[in-house]
Amino acid sequence: MNKEFADFQKHFRYYQQLFGLNGYKIYFKHEPLVDRFAQISTGNQNATVSLNSKLAEGSKPFRDIKGDAKHEAIHLLLDRFSCNAKWRYASKDEIEESEEELVVKLENLIS
Repeated sequence: MNKEFADFQKHFRYYQQLFGLNGYKIYFKHEPLVDRFAQISTGNQNATVSLNSKLAEGSKPFRDIKGDAKHEAIHLLLDRFSCNAKWRYASKDEIEESEEELVVKLENLIS
């Protein structure tokens, strides 16, 4: 396994635990991506986290494995809130419940 990819997984798992995101089944891919260092897709409590395996030469100096893993973990942190906000007919209660869940998680992260 590629060392960068292994490090990316390790850092993502660290932030997943830190953010309390244990209700997701995580899958990792190391594949070519267009104009991205990494990306995440979610659905049904599953998440696929991909690291770009074929960066353009000019992008390589800007690769930040730990930062990219953290960025994608933050997307996972916001997943439920984002999904509820995107529903055209999300109720006020659903949005407030998602917001409260996020606030409680952030309380543990911010000293």
